[in-house]
Amino acid sequence: MWIDTHCHLDAAEFDVDRDDVARAAEQAGVGRIVIPAIGRANFAAVRALAHRVAGGAYALGIHPLFTPQAEECDLDALSAEIEASLDDPRFVGIGEIGLDYFVPNLDDERQWFFYEGQLKLAREFDLPVICHVRKSQDKVLKGLRRIGVKKGIAHAFNGSFQQAHAFIEQGLRLGFGGNVTFERARQIRRLAVDLPLEAIVVETDAPDIAPSWRYKERNTPDQTARIGAVLAELRGIEVDQLALGTTANAHAALPRLALSSS
Repeated sequence: MWIDTHCHLDAAEFDVDRDDVARAAEQAGVGRIVIPAIGRANFAAVRALAHRVAGGAYALGIHPLFTPQAEECDLDALSAEIEASLDDPRFVGIGEIGLDYFVPNLDDERQWFFYEGQLKLAREFDLPVICHVRKSQDKVLKGLRRIGVKKGIAHAFNGSFQQAHAFIEQGLRLGFGGNVTFERARQIRRLAVDLPLEAIVVETDAPDIAPSWRYKERNTPDQTARIGAVLAELRGIEVDQLALGTTANAHAALPRLALSSS
């Protein structure tokens, strides 16, 4: 079984064939699909979708790219939604949260306000986080250390070996997806080969970060298995070993994933 630890299945790109996309993933051996929220406006949508598709799971959070539209009271709403979801086995953590220094003109203070606020919720409820770390690895890590959050996933990781080991020491797993399938992505490929297998989880970030064979096309969660096969080939191990290992890692990063498997 494969686990897609990061898939925005609620995105508008899937409006015409969402259920078909989910079925194709199941048929490709993807047993779980984690659907992270991006803001208060889609909390209900990701929850409902996670219950509708086979193997669905969801996280609740405010994405750094959506902090310009967010209101401070959204943190209170998030807290209430988390508390109401604790008995739901398909709820797995807080995400997608973090910081982004790739997109220009994002307000740094505002990003930090929501990031730290959500880290405090993760600590309060003892939940893992799914972190957006684009051009922000060191600062995201600084927040994790300062608030004391020690479980989750650094999504779409693309940092240095030193940064990777710092996240691992903090207790997080690192997400690898479509980028690892490009031969020119030498740093990501070196990380995927040289880091301990125990540190790695597989993701698609669908509909984004498509693998090389779908360059500039829509990405879908059924590609998890093929991305995993590339990872296995790069590491020189059997595909089944990679699938078993990354599934165990996903359960370790998001322990509530093991509560419900269908």
